[in-house]
Amino acid sequence: MALSEGDISWQILRQVVQDWAGADAELREFQTLDGGSISTTLALTLADGHRSVLKITPHRVDRGYADEAHQLKLMKECGLPVPEVYACQVGSLEKPFSYILMEYVEGVDLNAARSKCSPEQFDAIQSHLAELLFKLHENTSTHFMRVTAAEPKKFEKWPACYQDIFEPIWHEVEKSGLLAVKCRKTIAKVYDRLDVLLAHDDPPRLVHWDVWATNLLTRCGEEGNWHVCALLDPHCKYAHAEVELAYLELFHTSTPALLKAYQQGRRLPPEYHRVRKPVYQLFTILNHLRLFGKEYIKMMEGAVEKVSALV
Repeated sequence: MALSEGDISWQILRQVVQDWAGADAELREFQTLDGGSISTTLALTLADGHRSVLKITPHRVDRGYADEAHQLKLMKECGLPVPEVYACQVGSLEKPFSYILMEYVEGVDLNAARSKCSPEQFDAIQSHLAELLFKLHENTSTHFMRVTAAEPKKFEKWPACYQDIFEPIWHEVEKSGLLAVKCRKTIAKVYDRLDVLLAHDDPPRLVHWDVWATNLLTRCGEEGNWHVCALLDPHCKYAHAEVELAYLELFHTSTPALLKAYQQGRRLPPEYHRVRKPVYQLFTILNHLRLFGKEYIKMMEGAVEKVSALV
């Protein structure tokens, strides 16, 4: 039995399991899950019924798994519900597979929960998510930076960090020919003014950076109470917390119930809605345009129209 045109064999999966659970552990079956474009994501079931999730990249040194393991452990230490990391390997000549092996968490994603819940139950999920994000954002740092297993590049000011994150993305799209001239010029003006547009006094706060429906697992408890049972696939940074909320609003992951609950602990200033949210959403759409192409052109044009008054 093999996967990915023979790259990942049953023997390799069995070895991953035994390296973690011991030589007596036996793999009974696997199931392909939705994953990234590079990695293969599998649910593994052992002979004793224990289940785990494996994200594996064949024949590639992928240090992203070490970063993910580091971020998941950090989030767990902060009290967030995330999968436990069982094992992590960066590929080498001797073992040419990079992977992370994690706890399997029972649940359904946010979109599936929306179809199963009453409006009141879905509001409860939103309120719980707000509580979890507030708890995450309460963790601060002295510098803005990516959260990596290795020592990251650090920034005193948020706009400089944000520019560093989006500079390669912006220049790739700028040269792609996907954008009309007027649209491209407006984005260039926004990019050049990020130091002014994104100025704020808030400290660097820990953010997930990719909170959307498929990265949220939810579950209904015995008493019929729905809640968030796991946050998945982090791309953590010490950043401006507002960038997380703008992302949630952009893809309709959040509802007014989330913002209401979140603001019980920290009010959002008028500048968030008027200035920073449109800018954050612009560059998020820019990244999706880079990744997924022309299907985001119309959304990009709408975002550019919203920020044009700022420059």
